[in-house]
Amino acid sequence: MVKTHEENPTPLLAQDFEILFRTRFKPLVIYALRFVKDLETAKGLVQDVFITLWEKRSDLGGSMSEAAAYLTTSVRNRCLNHLRDHKKFNYELLDFEGLYSESDSELPSQSVELADLNRQINLAIGQLPEKCRQIFVMNRFEGKKYREIADELNLSIKTVETQMSRALNSLRTNLADWLVVTGFILITKIILWLS
Repeated sequence: MVKTHEENPTPLLAQDFEILFRTRFKPLVIYALRFVKDLETAKGLVQDVFITLWEKRSDLGGSMSEAAAYLTTSVRNRCLNHLRDHKKFNYELLDFEGLYSESDSELPSQSVELADLNRQINLAIGQLPEKCRQIFVMNRFEGKKYREIADELNLSIKTVETQMSRALNSLRTNLADWLVVTGFILITKIILWLS
């Protein structure tokens, strides 16, 4: 007879906990920042979740994947509880930004995936024509308005709008295959960023 997890739970080992902490702390802090927008608060919430994981390690069993899922879900819930308790959020804004949905509990939030996402976006931006790329970078990374870009580059606002439209369409096309592989949540986040 095969024993199930419930019949014979193996507690999370100290070395596994250390691996989880070393590999997941920073990505989870970045994930928490999406909610609380304060680095120290995010670090504190993630640290509290790790402490709770250590205290409940015998209840969860020894599976690293179960522990990782527990961490992501717990950080999300801890952040939402923090926001609720401190009344520093708007439900409509959280819902609009996709921060208040059940699908977020499945967010991978791993630094490897984030690094790969960043690399793919940078490659796609690098493939844009020079002027188009320059306008895109000025708008999305430097935060400049179309009017400022037009004035600085001595272009019409319509030209800036056209170049931005071409850049966004090109990025959507170049990232489409990669986005399907990475999952729905990342697709949603990138599409929101690109629009």
